[in-house]
Amino acid sequence: MGYYVEVERGVKVYVEDTGYGRPVVLIHGWPVNHRMFEYQLSQLPKYGFRCITPDLRGFGRSDCPWAGYGYDRLADDIRAVVDALRLPSYALAGFSVGGAIAIRYMSRHQDPRVSQLLLLGAAAPSFTQRQDFPYGMKPEEVDAFLAMNDKDRPLMLEMFGELFFASKVSAPFKQWFHGLGLEAFSHGTAAVLLSLRNEDLRPDLPRIRVPATIFHGTLDRICPFPLALLMNQGIAGSRLLRFEHSGHGLFYDELELFNERLQSVLAGSP
Repeated sequence: MGYYVEVERGVKVYVEDTGYGRPVVLIHGWPVNHRMFEYQLSQLPKYGFRCITPDLRGFGRSDCPWAGYGYDRLADDIRAVVDALRLPSYALAGFSVGGAIAIRYMSRHQDPRVSQLLLLGAAAPSFTQRQDFPYGMKPEEVDAFLAMNDKDRPLMLEMFGELFFASKVSAPFKQWFHGLGLEAFSHGTAAVLLSLRNEDLRPDLPRIRVPATIFHGTLDRICPFPLALLMNQGIAGSRLLRFEHSGHGLFYDELELFNERLQSVLAGSP
């Protein structure tokens, strides 16, 4: 079932609502949309989970306003969705930039309804290298993607996609995944990429006070594995699950293991 939620005056985001049971809100990554979770949405409802998967503004079927692509506003959009649905309790999971938004959400809103936080290949604590932070992409690499977005967005998405998976994916799957990125608004694609380049979540990590589990591929070429170690150190009591044969797309690189661990963590199993 799909519907729209108005997150601020004149701006609506699309929400797909799948299954029945314990709610889990899944925030997609850049530059795709909620359909990236296809192989999770087909499984989690079998185990009694209601999957709520919004398209971030500027992506998928959501509205494409000119403004509002910083982490604060994107986190506020998620708050508007869960408030509209009147969820009494739910798990919050975010992939890549969705993980970054989930961290900002917990830091900014301290929502007591969140039972646990799942960070899936999260683009945190900083997606880019800084003077005192030698991890992640270089800012000039992001700038190159930004320049290509304005000249040849399909090529930019193809080049980014080549970094995504550690396993060999079929040509039809690659075409499908590439198509998810093409569905996004060009300006939204660039604006969220700017946020990825500029935002720093290091001060947010100590403010997370719910059980947190970090899923991360050791072969990740977009959000390198040291980022997972830093999140694990920075979030008190967090647990790190390594995916030894996964790149950034751990949700597909080790599909069965990822789904098994995801279901187990959501169910509260060790």
